[in-house]
Amino acid sequence: MNPSELATKAALILDSKKARDIKVIKIEEVSALADYFVIASGTSNTQVQALADNLEMKMKEDGIQPYAVEGYRSNGWILLDYGTVFVHVFTTEARDFYDLDHLWIDGEEIHIDYPTE
Repeated sequence: MNPSELATKAALILDSKKARDIKVIKIEEVSALADYFVIASGTSNTQVQALADNLEMKMKEDGIQPYAVEGYRSNGWILLDYGTVFVHVFTTEARDFYDLDHLWIDGEEIHIDYPTE
């Protein structure tokens, strides 16, 4: 699966579990860290953990394992590292504080067509 497909898949999985304000940012032209960041918010620490758990489970079902998962002990930010794609799941407060959306403003925001209910 190429990085674009992986980022889109992660965003769709997060959307299916009611993550908020999901952004997919292509950063390969501005950083050597990864090709894409997926950033999403949950309404509480519990929802953030549930979103990250569900994402990890659904990706594993397709044979996609994260290289690392960080932040389960933090207050409000879990990072799933899929190599070319980093997925950040925040509480709203943590997302506002760390402001990755602004930090990576030079990246290209990718539009995802989410299914409607």
